[in-house]
Amino acid sequence: MNQRQRPDQEQLLQWINMVSFACTETVLYLNTHPDCSEALAFYQKHVALRKQALEEYARLYGPLTLDHAVSTGNKWAWIQQPWPWEGGKC
Repeated sequence: MNQRQRPDQEQLLQWINMVSFACTETVLYLNTHPDCSEALAFYQKHVALRKQALEEYARLYGPLTLDHAVSTGNKWAWIQQPWPWEGGKC
């Protein structure tokens, strides 16, 4: 994802889905090939990309996962933000 240009919500969701898919499929491969250093490196790279994308999405549009939900002061903010599927973005 280009860091200089702010991605729109749909683009960022698509990117998160892509790197999440890569992580899931690589884990399945690693289950049967645990000594494959190439696959492990690929997995670690894509986990980092996914984490970065989820953090960026949470910063721009609100959290997708509980890991990125934050409270502001004494108030739970998750419910105040639009959900990802609102507005036809999913």
